[in-house]
Amino acid sequence: MPDTQGSIEKILSDLQSTKAGLSSSIAAQRLRECGFNEPVANTHTSQWRRLLKLFATPLAIILLMAAAVTGFTGDHVSAGLIIVMVVASVILDFVQTSRSQNAAEKLRSQVEPVALVLRDGIEREVLRRDLVPGDVIRLVAGDLVPADARLMEARDLHVNEAALTGESLPAEKEVGSSDGALNSVCLGTSVVSGTAKAVVVATGKNTQFGDIAARLTMRAPETDFERGTREFGFFIMQMVFVLVMFVVIASLAFHRNTFEALMFAVALAVGLTPEFLPMITTVTLGEGALKMSKLKVIVKNLAAIQNLGSIDILCSDKTGTLTTGEMILADHVDPFGVSATHIFLLAYINSLYESGVQNPIDTAVLHRAKLNPLDAAILLHDHPDVHSYQKLDEIPFDFERRKISIVVGNNEPGEEGKALLISKGAPESVLPLCTAFEVDGVVQSFDAAARTRAETVYRQLGEQGFRVLAVASRNMPLQSSYGVADESALVLAGFVTFVDPPLPDAAEVIAQMKSDGVAIKILTGDNEAVAKHVCASVGLDAISVVLGSELEAMTDPALAQVAEHTDVFARVSPAQKNRIILALKRRGHVVGYMGDGINDAPSLHAADVGISVASAVDVAKDAADVILLERNLHVLHAGIIEGRKAFGNVMKYLLMGTSSNFGNMFSMAGAFLFLPFLPMLPTQILLNNFLYDLSQVTIPTDNVDDTYVHKPHRWNIGFIRKFMLYIGPISSIFDFLTFAVMLKFFHASEQLFHTAWFVESLATQTLVLFIIRTQGNPFRSRPSRPLIITVLAVVILALVLPYTPLAGVLGFVPLPLSYFAFLAIATTVYLSLVELVKRKLMARLLY
Repeated sequence: MPDTQGSIEKILSDLQSTKAGLSSSIAAQRLRECGFNEPVANTHTSQWRRLLKLFATPLAIILLMAAAVTGFTGDHVSAGLIIVMVVASVILDFVQTSRSQNAAEKLRSQVEPVALVLRDGIEREVLRRDLVPGDVIRLVAGDLVPADARLMEARDLHVNEAALTGESLPAEKEVGSSDGALNSVCLGTSVVSGTAKAVVVATGKNTQFGDIAARLTMRAPETDFERGTREFGFFIMQMVFVLVMFVVIASLAFHRNTFEALMFAVALAVGLTPEFLPMITTVTLGEGALKMSKLKVIVKNLAAIQNLGSIDILCSDKTGTLTTGEMILADHVDPFGVSATHIFLLAYINSLYESGVQNPIDTAVLHRAKLNPLDAAILLHDHPDVHSYQKLDEIPFDFERRKISIVVGNNEPGEEGKALLISKGAPESVLPLCTAFEVDGVVQSFDAAARTRAETVYRQLGEQGFRVLAVASRNMPLQSSYGVADESALVLAGFVTFVDPPLPDAAEVIAQMKSDGVAIKILTGDNEAVAKHVCASVGLDAISVVLGSELEAMTDPALAQVAEHTDVFARVSPAQKNRIILALKRRGHVVGYMGDGINDAPSLHAADVGISVASAVDVAKDAADVILLERNLHVLHAGIIEGRKAFGNVMKYLLMGTSSNFGNMFSMAGAFLFLPFLPMLPTQILLNNFLYDLSQVTIPTDNVDDTYVHKPHRWNIGFIRKFMLYIGPISSIFDFLTFAVMLKFFHASEQLFHTAWFVESLATQTLVLFIIRTQGNPFRSRPSRPLIITVLAVVILALVLPYTPLAGVLGFVPLPLSYFAFLAIATTVYLSLVELVKRKLMARLLY
């Protein structure tokens, strides 16, 4: 570890580095020695360990213990079958889950953060996790600092260190300072403004942030999807406990064989539990992630897919969402609206020397000078050559002041010893600081009448849809540094106006999202006139626009009420955006926030789903759950629909598993009371359950009804419970009918009874998937081909199994042909009745 407070030359020497950075070979060797640049090691569990973990689940342990006891009592065939069922289930879960997780890892690698590094003297992008001590990095505004580093060069560098110090205001950094806090930057902080070059002195767990992370590692807040999964698991656990206790108590009351009853109870518990839920969920969401990647939507974690589909409110800035995001400089006018060239010169100098985040406003100003020969001539001939100006200092832009000031000197004769401060920003922020104005080279006092005229000009420009910035200046003496206090007694030069035209399809896609249950709310820093003009042009309700100043006077409950019924918020700060999002969440909405700037990170964290774009600053991408490879509402809309499809398929498995399993297990528990023998052997129950689960492994490939994806859906344990209690007993009715037919008409032996019910149970509970998988007509809603194949294959296997060599081992006997006539009629009537009840139930509970 180098002496980080020594000279830069000594630090570079200690790290065997140079100002041109490390060589690739030394960097590779050092990476092997130091490990990845990760504050908390991202431990990848080995394949064998993951496989063993699946065997360590409570259900698997219970089944294996049951197999051991069964084998010990001499029933080796049953013990072997139980083990085969457990192993087959675990292997299937392992293979499918591994496939989906590997696909998700590949998708995440597409948006893995990078750092700008000098390697072999060449500037290149390197994965942030591959940084090593001795690397020379470049930093610009919007970057996350990728490691602890000592500054070599810095230009107007301001860093947000809230993650380490809790201080909300950015800290200014200085090269050469003896204070270690001033001359260095740390992992976990972010660059607010300026540029820098630094040498990495510590990575990963050796950083200050790594030390904190190692001691304070906390689990991320529970998502809506995780909460729903947990609640569902608790619900199933309650059902299993009640059912098992019922069987145990009944066996004691009827003096049944205790061990046999216990084994039967365990088999019932397994049959009721949807043990493939983790696998089905992971595979379904993994398939959804792959489909979304083809739509240019990358999810950083699988749970975000369901959360994305559940969004019912999307908050976003208007720039780049409703508009093209490509600003065009329209005009430059004096305080009273007359075109003037001097304003453009000041705006150009301010934009030219700004070292903050490259933004569309400055790009438009600089681009105008290149494209417009008239403006170029003005710069080079009618006024002093712009190259005679040298930057002296910068007062960086922040979202509270809403302006940036550049201080320049002029080396023209007669200008020595003078400095010119040029401020550019929101008119509301600049005009109050002005005490004079300039028109045609004449400076006059900015009295009340002139101020009113100027305010009228910029408001009228805003109402016409222009983005307006005020430009003002002040002559100052040379001094060592300049600060916010110097932004006073300014002379208003005038306004520069920009146009950011609405996207041609913005109105169409907003209408589509509204019809699909997603309300759009615009949270913008622009003034209300511009916001109202743009939002109204794309179909948003802009009659009522709430300003940031109005939010300040609102309590949180009042804001929640206002936020729900307002589509456009203007002149809002990052902190106010955060308040709006939290207020909407308190009203029970699932809120998505779309942002790509430094100031968007808090809102991306606060939202249920943070959405950013590949071109966003590192801070925003790091905070987001979803990354769009193309900033386009069509892309986001497609991602939301795909998220709903993925969740829809998960719900199919839950509704199928709970209703069919509950019905069958209820039938078994009831039969246990009245039959002189077990209604089905424990091994047969396990085989039935395994084949049933096997028929559903292709649910992730299934098609989802258009009616389902037209509205957001969330976990609803109450609906699942009611669906189970209504649909499950229908299958029990037909199970009891089968019992009666087998005993009264076929005079079935114990083995024939087991065989007949095994076939009937498996046929009805697998075929009913075609009914339950859709809210509408199953003949119009087409299932996927893989799902058709697996369901029919399992039914055919159940029909032929009693005629195979395995029949004797499993305790099956051939069925009489007349039984199949009964089976066909009973299955048809059962499916028809389920369809009738399902439609009424769905209509009552979902709509």
